[in-house]
Amino acid sequence: MIELVVLDMAGTTVDEHGDVYRALEDAVTATGASVDRADLQAWMGADKAEAIAALMELGGIRSDPRIVAKQFDIFRQLLALRYEANPPVALPGAEEALRVLKSRGIKVGLTTGFSRGVATPILETLGWGIGKGQLLDAVVTSDEVAAGRPAPYMIHRVMEATGVHDVRNVIAGGDTVVDLKAANNAGVQELGVLTGALGREALEQHPHSWVLEGVKDLPKVLGLTLVSQ
Repeated sequence: MIELVVLDMAGTTVDEHGDVYRALEDAVTATGASVDRADLQAWMGADKAEAIAALMELGGIRSDPRIVAKQFDIFRQLLALRYEANPPVALPGAEEALRVLKSRGIKVGLTTGFSRGVATPILETLGWGIGKGQLLDAVVTSDEVAAGRPAPYMIHRVMEATGVHDVRNVIAGGDTVVDLKAANNAGVQELGVLTGALGREALEQHPHSWVLEGVKDLPKVLGLTLVSQ
């Protein structure tokens, strides 16, 4: 019996038009580091400060903590400007799917490689509330745990917040490899979705219970009716 579904935000439930990729790349290249597209993709879904540090090192620049902190602030500023010009929206069918899950007694949580300060305005723009009677039961951001994905901590923190004890009753995932790795490390059922930059073959190379076209298809594979309640 599924008690809880934990999903990534950008590229999984939220279409932010790829702006996070561009903001992250710009923040890193501003240090003089080069950014390989494969490296950028590999670090998507991870904590963004950790991603900046790793990409700087991969691009030939030492990741001094002070520089990383500065570039993380630049990343947030760039992203805010892009989101202001082109606000994020829910991916097609994602909100309806979440409402179907909720209507059947399944709790819904989100995790993200964003900090709380970045995630909150996105959720407010979408009108996705958190708490009793709201669409979401919990949201955990990467700055609230000891380490972001692929560590399992955000998933386990959502379990803690929602009172779910059995990892066998949890589905978690998203559109990146680190989403699948985090779910596997957490001991839950792994979900990959194809609404991000990666194709089916890239995701299916990693442990998974499902790889779906999108979150919109999750109620169907769970045998739930795809109608809003």
